[in-house]
Amino acid sequence: MRTDKRANDEMRLIKITDDFVKYPEGSVLIEFGETKVICNATVNESVPPFLKGTDTGWVTAEYSMLPRSTHSRNVREAQRGKLSGRTHEISRLIGRSLRSAVNLEMLGERSIILDCDVIQADGGTRTASISGAFIALNKAVKKMIERGDIEQSPVTEGVAAVSLGLVNDELLLDLNYEEDSSAQVDMNLVGTESGKIIEIQGTAEESPFERGKVSEMLELGFKGLEVIFAAQKKISDF
Repeated sequence: MRTDKRANDEMRLIKITDDFVKYPEGSVLIEFGETKVICNATVNESVPPFLKGTDTGWVTAEYSMLPRSTHSRNVREAQRGKLSGRTHEISRLIGRSLRSAVNLEMLGERSIILDCDVIQADGGTRTASISGAFIALNKAVKKMIERGDIEQSPVTEGVAAVSLGLVNDELLLDLNYEEDSSAQVDMNLVGTESGKIIEIQGTAEESPFERGKVSEMLELGFKGLEVIFAAQKKISDF
């Protein structure tokens, strides 16, 4: 039995608070159990220099963790003067995950920036960020249509992400911090509503694992993604 009494293939309780911040074009607070992330989407009427003059838009993301989102206080990265490798890697993961489900040409020369700020971490912050950022992105797109910036949504299909792993020789879905820190195998799955894979991040923490486990983990992961897609659609249709 898991510490929070869940079955091995059971997601944590997902809670999504709509319009959490009033100023962005799209904003939600997403909670996977005790993990809580604010996801805001901002529309800018400009693109990076390499896209100027191409009539093509851009989607990018920035990820951060507040100093007391964890058990002890983290020093703000602005104080250190540079982003950690982890922060940079997760920011890039969120951005490319969302770009995979957007027709960038339909945006015109505009950028949508997703800010994902972790206010409480208990495992799965990157997967919660991706799942919440997609909702914020979709809401921003709808705001753009309402304003007449674009005629139709460039979003091609839903995107969500989930963590899973092998803990004490058992496959578990949606790992909390305690499970993640003791996992023999740790995996993050980013996928689409139609069942396609965007990205798989899988690592053996102790010793190599059998190839057959990958198929089992993917099947379990997509079971979790179905739950997330259902929760997303209660807030924003796509």
